[in-house]
Amino acid sequence: MKLPLFPLSAHILPEGRMSLRIFEPRYTRMVKEACQNDTGFVICMLNSKGDKTTNSHIFPVGTFCKVIDFDVLDDGLLGVTVEGERCVTIEKIETEADELRVGECTWSEPWQCGFELEDIQPMDKRLAEIFEKFPEVNGLYEQVKLDDPMWVINRWLELLPVDAEQKQHFLSQKDCSQIVEYLSQLIE
Repeated sequence: MKLPLFPLSAHILPEGRMSLRIFEPRYTRMVKEACQNDTGFVICMLNSKGDKTTNSHIFPVGTFCKVIDFDVLDDGLLGVTVEGERCVTIEKIETEADELRVGECTWSEPWQCGFELEDIQPMDKRLAEIFEKFPEVNGLYEQVKLDDPMWVINRWLELLPVDAEQKQHFLSQKDCSQIVEYLSQLIE
């Protein structure tokens, strides 16, 4: 399926939410079409080692998102809140006339993750502290699912200040064991 791409330095995963400020005409068009057609777009990460002319500046793992809320911000820009639904693999990227990138995308298989809540402690408690300390993050969610190991792992991967290449490595794994081990070492 062909989907519009929104490259960022940040990433979002399934059930994650993110606030975006939309100001470039290509992305205004993308959001307008997504809202009109009840479709979505892919948020993907920028590859600093890639080349814009060949579109290799976009990493291959992204997340299909839908707009769940929008508003005109104080500065007159369009503010949208998106929610991640499902990871995709971006295989081929074309550049449209207004510079909007569109990718041939396929659904990625969800991570296999058989962890129980006790297996990821104290990750859940540390995430609760972050949500309490930063109301702008907490305010994005109607429901915080600290009792769901996959939800906790995904939020940590979104929030971690590691480079895009490292996040892409974790996302390309078939299961979440590596990221859980990595997070456990960081948080303890």
